[in-house]
Amino acid sequence: MIGNSYPRFIMIENFDGLKVLLSTPHNITITTHQNPDGDAMGSSLALYHYLLKLGHTVHFIAPTPYADFLKWMPGNDKVIIYNYNTADAKKAAEQAEIFFCLDFNAPHRAGDVSALIEATTATKVCIDHHPQPSDFADYLYSRTSASSTAEMIYDFIEYMGDLNMLDEAIGSCIYTGILTDTGGFQFPMTSSRVHKIVAHCIDAGVNNSHIYHTVFNSYTENRLRLVGHCIDKMKIYPEYNAALIALDRDELLRFQVKTGDTEGIVNYPLKIKGINFSAFIVDRTELIKISFRSVGSFDVNQFSRNHFKGGGHTNAAGGASHDTLFNTIKKFEAALPSYKEQLNY
Repeated sequence: MIGNSYPRFIMIENFDGLKVLLSTPHNITITTHQNPDGDAMGSSLALYHYLLKLGHTVHFIAPTPYADFLKWMPGNDKVIIYNYNTADAKKAAEQAEIFFCLDFNAPHRAGDVSALIEATTATKVCIDHHPQPSDFADYLYSRTSASSTAEMIYDFIEYMGDLNMLDEAIGSCIYTGILTDTGGFQFPMTSSRVHKIVAHCIDAGVNNSHIYHTVFNSYTENRLRLVGHCIDKMKIYPEYNAALIALDRDELLRFQVKTGDTEGIVNYPLKIKGINFSAFIVDRTELIKISFRSVGSFDVNQFSRNHFKGGGHTNAAGGASHDTLFNTIKKFEAALPSYKEQLNY
């Protein structure tokens, strides 16, 4: 068990009340943000397995499909994907007495599931590490210094006094969430505590090398060729220490892009010495999706909020555009001069 000196529960009112509530069996529903990534799925499934061990009836709703390289996780076969099984998702939400919202800070980030969150009369609990959470939950655990929501689920289990319940299933999910949201333990939020948590998971039976290989080294041929294509067409802005990769609809069709295939591509330009800011813009037909990454002090969360109605973390954020791909790229390029001094550090 890890010591209690680490600052944990922030912005929580009467959290002991939830602890009492969880001491007897309830119908519980868990959900996360749309297009769930490794942390969203890892934290949600870790909580799912923990709550089952407490004797609760638990359902997990994923708003949209997720990447194949995450479908090995324990409990994957129990996930209700809203887009594919709306009736069961609505039933789970309606029956919920406690509704956990993980890895997002406002209902709209859960896509169509947001209507279920807003309609429920269940006790709502939000556990998330993104800045500026909205006031929608009865219980809020918000810590922007956390590496991942999966790390916070570990904290939650510790707060409940149940770290002895951490087994291979729970540990594998926590490990996956932390692994993916830290970029393989390389991002600044990877504290010494994070390493202690994953060590505990490994001691509980987690096969860390297998998880790494499954998550990061299970590409299809098309996905690897897509990565090569993106690197080949990458545009560098040397005066701003920035880079851009953009994909149009024809390219997505050419490489038969599936959910999860573009994961991590935004990070490749940052491997270039001197590049501090990377953007990845994709024309998803219904919306232009944008990912931002940075190294050092450049705040992509603020950049995204200022220009693309997005947000996230200091070094990792997302945004969107309803304009054309061409105009979105031009808007990105037009914004760069204002940040020249910040990017040249």
